[in-house]
Amino acid sequence: MRNLVPSAIKISTLEPTYNEHTSDSASSNAQESIVAAAYDVDRGLIFTASEDAQFGVRIWRTPVDPCEWNAPVLCGSFISVDSKVLSLRVIGESAQLILVTRSGDTVSWQLDDLGELISGPDIVGSVDSGILAVEWSPDDTLLVMITGEENLILMTSTFDVLSEAPLHTEDFGEDAPINVGWGAKETQFHGSIGRAHLKPSAQSSNRIQEDPHDDGLPRVSWRGDGAYFVVSSLARQTPQSDNVKGRALRVYSNEARLQSTAEIVAGLEPSLSWRPSGNLIASTQKEIRAGPSDTQRTGKHGIIFFERNGLPHGGFNLRGDDRDYRIKHLAWSSDSNVLAVHIERTQGDVVQLWTTGNYHWYLKQEILAPLSTHFTSITWHPEVSMRLLLTSPLQIIQQDYAWETCAGANSTGCVGVIDGQKILLTPFRMQNIPPPMSSHQLLANTPTDADASSGGLFLSQVPPHISLSQSHDLLAAVWQQGHVMVWALQTRITPGGGAAMNPILIWSANLPGELCRCRQVLVSSGNDDNEHRTISAVILGSDVSGNDRIVIYDFEHVILPLKSISATRTRSISLQQKNGRLVPHEVPEHLAWQAPDGSIFQVHREEESYSQICSFTEHCPSSQRVDAQLFVGLSAGGKVYATIPNAESTLLASNVNSFTVASGFVIFTTTSHDVQFAPLESVVATLASGQENGMLSPTGDENKSGGLASQAWEKRRVERGSRIVTGVPSTMSLVLQMPRGNLETINPRPMVMKVVKTDLDAGLWRKAFMACRKHRIDLSIIVEHNQQVFMAGIPAFVEQIEDVDYINLFLTSVGRSQLPAEVVADVCDSVRQDLEDRNLTKYVNSILTAYVVKSPPDHEAGLALLLRLRGVSSSLVEEAVKYIIFLVDADRLFDTALGMYDFSLVLMVAQHAQKDPREYLPFLRELRALPQYYQRFKIDDHLKRRAKALRSLSLAGPEYFQEALDYLDTYQLHDEALAIWQGTDKYMDVLGIYGAWLFDRHEYHQAATVFVEASDARRAMVSYERALEWQELFELCLKDQLDGDEITEIAYRIADELFSKKRFSESARVLLDYAKDVRQAVNSLAQGNEFAEARRIVTLHARPELMDQLLLPCALDCRAQIGDDINEMREQLRKQIARLTELRIKKVEEPDAFYNLDDPTLHNVDVMTDVSMAPTTFTRYTVAPSATSKASKRSSKTKRKMERKLGSGRKGTVDEEEYILKSVTKLVERCATTRGEIKKLLPHLLQLSQIHREEGVALQVEFDRLQSELREAIEDIWKKPDEPAPLDSWAIRMQEKAKEQLVEPLQRVPKPEMSTSEWSLKLLQQKLA
Repeated sequence: MRNLVPSAIKISTLEPTYNEHTSDSASSNAQESIVAAAYDVDRGLIFTASEDAQFGVRIWRTPVDPCEWNAPVLCGSFISVDSKVLSLRVIGESAQLILVTRSGDTVSWQLDDLGELISGPDIVGSVDSGILAVEWSPDDTLLVMITGEENLILMTSTFDVLSEAPLHTEDFGEDAPINVGWGAKETQFHGSIGRAHLKPSAQSSNRIQEDPHDDGLPRVSWRGDGAYFVVSSLARQTPQSDNVKGRALRVYSNEARLQSTAEIVAGLEPSLSWRPSGNLIASTQKEIRAGPSDTQRTGKHGIIFFERNGLPHGGFNLRGDDRDYRIKHLAWSSDSNVLAVHIERTQGDVVQLWTTGNYHWYLKQEILAPLSTHFTSITWHPEVSMRLLLTSPLQIIQQDYAWETCAGANSTGCVGVIDGQKILLTPFRMQNIPPPMSSHQLLANTPTDADASSGGLFLSQVPPHISLSQSHDLLAAVWQQGHVMVWALQTRITPGGGAAMNPILIWSANLPGELCRCRQVLVSSGNDDNEHRTISAVILGSDVSGNDRIVIYDFEHVILPLKSISATRTRSISLQQKNGRLVPHEVPEHLAWQAPDGSIFQVHREEESYSQICSFTEHCPSSQRVDAQLFVGLSAGGKVYATIPNAESTLLASNVNSFTVASGFVIFTTTSHDVQFAPLESVVATLASGQENGMLSPTGDENKSGGLASQAWEKRRVERGSRIVTGVPSTMSLVLQMPRGNLETINPRPMVMKVVKTDLDAGLWRKAFMACRKHRIDLSIIVEHNQQVFMAGIPAFVEQIEDVDYINLFLTSVGRSQLPAEVVADVCDSVRQDLEDRNLTKYVNSILTAYVVKSPPDHEAGLALLLRLRGVSSSLVEEAVKYIIFLVDADRLFDTALGMYDFSLVLMVAQHAQKDPREYLPFLRELRALPQYYQRFKIDDHLKRRAKALRSLSLAGPEYFQEALDYLDTYQLHDEALAIWQGTDKYMDVLGIYGAWLFDRHEYHQAATVFVEASDARRAMVSYERALEWQELFELCLKDQLDGDEITEIAYRIADELFSKKRFSESARVLLDYAKDVRQAVNSLAQGNEFAEARRIVTLHARPELMDQLLLPCALDCRAQIGDDINEMREQLRKQIARLTELRIKKVEEPDAFYNLDDPTLHNVDVMTDVSMAPTTFTRYTVAPSATSKASKRSSKTKRKMERKLGSGRKGTVDEEEYILKSVTKLVERCATTRGEIKKLLPHLLQLSQIHREEGVALQVEFDRLQSELREAIEDIWKKPDEPAPLDSWAIRMQEKAKEQLVEPLQRVPKPEMSTSEWSLKLLQQKLA
């Protein structure tokens, strides 16, 4: 539903001054006529060829830039006997301009970089019989010629002949259909009519009348990919086909091999054009009066399409009643979207632009020849799809077009589509009519005299541009000749029958004569009061020089009743630039004009002036002004920009194909097939904050962060190629059009949420609720939007919603939402309380819902409500029970009722849940026979409420105490039991069971505490002994007054356990204090390198013999053990340094093997061998397909095993170096521990004896050497290697890139630090010296 609107125009006129060789330049200029044109894409130029009886063929040049209206420059000429030009083409590869004439000459000129002809005309070839038709392939590599002898010649761009063959042949082609001998009409059953109708009638004749307007010349057209071309020629008369005089289409390959031949179609005309996309071959057909009825057409002319196999494929009729015209030429745009039809008429030629959608052809534009002359050629730009080049005898006209959606006010969602003289209108707020249908077809009747001063006829019936008001229900249309009309549409926005709209023409005017080539109109309105409205119609056109001119009409009209009022004021503003665009706006004061470079100017209506306020980065054919500040535009390259006055423009996205502004969002669809919603507030805030050229939405490589991120914008996937038609905020809908033309209306979440939040802020709870319900929005948003306001407005909410089912739906949605449990409980309780206050019986189901959806649900309260209502209405309770069973699982509800100890409620739930009585009645009878508390115990135990069951059992009586102890021990209810029996005579029994349970779990400390509390000293002492808490143990032993032998026995047991745990000091303390065994105590201390404490005890207890018997040998043993540790550490260090050196040498000498890089000599080498084995296609680059599946099936145990294997550092693996580094780090830690042991031992080695002193000296030397060696190794290992000089080669750079992906082990393992604390003895150092 887009319109093709003019965006730029360029006109270059031949000047008489170029006719220098004649005195009568005016008469010579009248004879000269431009007949051909060609684009030079590389140099941005247009070359044209003109024919002149005196000067032959002359070549002209003009730039492509639409803003340069200079006269063409004469750059060359060629004189021939027959100066009829057939083709003009610029060959970019060879930088040549090629001209082909009817007389058979092929002329070339060489071009320089500026487009100058640097050589004279060179005749590269000539055909004696002349040339009837010629056509270049789209890539300029092949040339098709049809000579005067009707031979088809295929040549290269260097004019080498590839093929030459006669044009006319009886052969169908290579794609001739195959007849399998069945399915013919003669073999079919024809009913009662029989086969008589198959015989040719004597009255009927297949003679096809010859078209008198057919020039008899062939036509050639190429497919867009250059694989095929088609030739249209008059069929040669033969004895077998003397009655056939029509045209035939023949399709050839790019090797000039005939592929297919179409059947001769009655009335087929010479015009021919193959759609670049390749699916259709377009031609024209004229009405044939003679012949059978099935060959007649209703219109004078029509476009007919053929497939590549020659079969017809539909078409459409041209519009209009003028019979005195013929179709001269057809041309497709380079993107295959627009078909240009050149119609030759006596009162002046016209070019019609047709587009298709949903299998309907729309007439979008009519281009009239200037001064009622004729067009001599039409050509589309090969790269700029919407650029059309036309030539008249004296002018070169270049028209640029753009696609535009004419969407109106958001209140109606009206969209207008141009289709010839009709404007198709559809208000999407009320109706969604699929195109080509519409809600209303407005026939734009134009006056017969557009301008009294010109006295000419109003030739064009197609308005080049229409506009709908952004704020009111108004439509304006402008015609190229200078006429404008404004309608009040009177769209019906209320439901009901009748017409969707009733347009009334309220104003029309002929534009001033100085305004020509009108191409855009905008209509806006301001609300003055309820009866009068000021309407502003702004028309953009050009003056004689091509500069833009704006004409503004302001007039008033009475709203009710509608009546036309003449214009009250006219303003005209001349601009000093060409080919700008008006920016659509809502109110007249926001009128702005966009220059071709993207600059935006504010138009001051009163002063009739303009001033620049901001600019886009590039020109945006589609733009919109939002309020007074924000401008949003879409460039031809698919980039959406936003800007505000006095700020740089910001790129929103760079892959956009359509956009609109609605509901507070910039909504745009992308080529990634999604629709995105950028909030206007965020965009304006980012622009105002001073962000310059910030990328709000990262696209491609332009991933720059601005004030927003596209991840914060909501997105929605849409069908491939979808475009926005309009957005209707009132219905929360967005209308999209698919590539094939059909429409789809969606309700995006952002648009829905915008309306919902507005309604919530206004207190329209029901409207917001219904919108969320209709569009499947989580109803918890009503609470989340503003929780405090909602909690305060619950009475109004309930009053507006009122319906029980709606309230149930709301409560259920809140209960299932992600709201915190406390919020859900507060909402449910507040709504439930309000419902109970209003009408308990009416809202009983909603109240039950409030109980159930809470987290956790309160089923008991809901069942208690049923008990309250049981005496009010039995039928109400019955329905309520059914409802709550619907909400909650029946078994769960049965258990809840059972847990309330009300058997009548249990029976009621069971009956309505349709439970089998054989399942629950015996159980209930059994329970009824039990005492009250024991009955409750059985019920709680059945429901697995263990703590509650234990409490009920405790209330059942002392005779059940033993059962209670067994019950608590079975289900480990010790904490609950302690709370129940605390302060009773049964408390100690409970503590005993609790302590035994802890002891069995090896929690000896906790068990000892419990046994002490239970006054069970024996079991407490056992627990303390198991926990090795010897202080508490011996305290308890002394309090319990155990005899000495028993205490000594306990002391030896505890000391042995402590000694085995290497708690030597504690073991010695126990032996000394409680076993009175000095010898064993000293031995424990000596074994633990606690010689200072051992010597103190020996001296304290006067046991000098222990010095020789224990301390001296133990000191030597300790020194020997430390020496072994030093030797082990030294040996480990040396082995690891040697291996690490080996690895690093390999890293330097064989980097490819070390880093597992590809060997370039093995490229394209297959691992397959020629031995006899099962074939395989695995190469060195192939990854086994089962690796992923196997990895996904690994168990956790296998994964842990793999992790251990990866960290094992096995020799030859990739992590061996890292493993060695970590091992060295651990060696440093072990060395620090050994240092502490040596520090404690050295003073005693110095003092005990001379032998010990010598051992101390040796130990100090050994450890000092180990430390030095370890310190040097660390510095050498963690030293960064010298960087070699970089080599500049591709292979080296690729290898370095691969190495960067591997993290060096030195970066993963931090360098360990050696401690510098003092540990040695000065005396031993002196002794060593």
